[in-house]
Amino acid sequence: MQFSLLNLIRQSFSANQGWTEQWRSPAEPKPAYDAIIIGGGGHGLATAYYMAAEHGMTNIAVVEKGWIGGGNTGRNTTIIRSNYLWEESEALYNHAMGLWQDLSHALNYNVMYSPRGCMMLAHNTHDVQVFKRHVHANRLFGIDNQWLSPEEAKDVCPILDISKNMRYPIVGASLQRRGGVARHDAVAWGYARAASALGVDILQKCEVKGIRRDASGAVSGVDTSRGPISTKKIGVVAAGNTSTVLGMAGVRLPLESFPLQALVSEPIKPLMPCVVMSNTIHAYMSQSDKGELVIGAGTDAYISYSQTGGLHIATHTLDAICELFPMVRRLRMLRNWGGIVDVTPDRSPIIGKTPVPGLFINCGWGTGGFKATPGSGHVFAHQVATGEPNRISAPFSLDRFVSGRLIDEAAAAAVAH
Repeated sequence: MQFSLLNLIRQSFSANQGWTEQWRSPAEPKPAYDAIIIGGGGHGLATAYYMAAEHGMTNIAVVEKGWIGGGNTGRNTTIIRSNYLWEESEALYNHAMGLWQDLSHALNYNVMYSPRGCMMLAHNTHDVQVFKRHVHANRLFGIDNQWLSPEEAKDVCPILDISKNMRYPIVGASLQRRGGVARHDAVAWGYARAASALGVDILQKCEVKGIRRDASGAVSGVDTSRGPISTKKIGVVAAGNTSTVLGMAGVRLPLESFPLQALVSEPIKPLMPCVVMSNTIHAYMSQSDKGELVIGAGTDAYISYSQTGGLHIATHTLDAICELFPMVRRLRMLRNWGGIVDVTPDRSPIIGKTPVPGLFINCGWGTGGFKATPGSGHVFAHQVATGEPNRISAPFSLDRFVSGRLIDEAAAAAVAH
């Protein structure tokens, strides 16, 4: 019998019914679960995994209206960093960074975490002051970050143009060497498979149509496109759809939704050794393991649920990228897309209880969601399992908008992503 790589791939695909579907996806949901997580993206799957792995809750269902990782998890630019300014954000994102470092081993699944470094460019005096403030704040908190001269920045990323005749000359940069990238959909698949192995049910193509409440006002279950399910605990992690889902329970949130655009080039040989970001120009670029240059822009200036966004945003970003990295000017775009991000007034997430007993939310990450995935899932699992926040997630409760204790990364963050 002749063996070939193609035959082995076919046999493996046939045996597993598709290599991405190696998790429990029952034909029919159970009539009742101890907890339901609405949203089958990275954060939702991570929440279910940590609830099972660390809190012993295995009678859990992850309910997803589409397919696993088919929402914003599959539409991000894979960047990982923890160099935020405020201590609350530093603690949350650095917690995630610690989990990223051992995530492939913990899940027994290669999420392709690559700590290649994340560099942020300064173009003017204000940038220099802001970035140096971040460097000092991060070091005080125990987070690695360092200041670079233009020449040192070019040593880290040789294709960077540091000439003085640019529209936005580079006058310095900050560098977090532990920053980097991971494979976004592999993160979802890894958490899905690991959660499934612990007994979690993953219900794809199961859209939530309503949230049930009992006589006391507490949640009692959900109505879905595959029938009703009873539960006493619901965690909502549905980026881009949070307001719609919470509206089913009569809860309004301080969220706005914006399109966020990104694109990839045709694949080429490795030339981009790290992630490079620019806040002044609002453009950033890295290179995937497939060879594509991953290029991202900022959010559109208007509220929308469009998954395309304004053409002028992508055009401005590409103009900037071609100036920062002249050698990529002749590359062609392979594909572009837009995701919907939910944004709070202080550009920091909401993690915690709602006014409805038994209903918990994890939302408002804006452009910072992917890098937080393991940390977000870990702290939210504690919240849903125990009913109370832990030390890291406590500052991100919904009531901060009443008390005024905001975590204003909107003004503090070097760049939103």
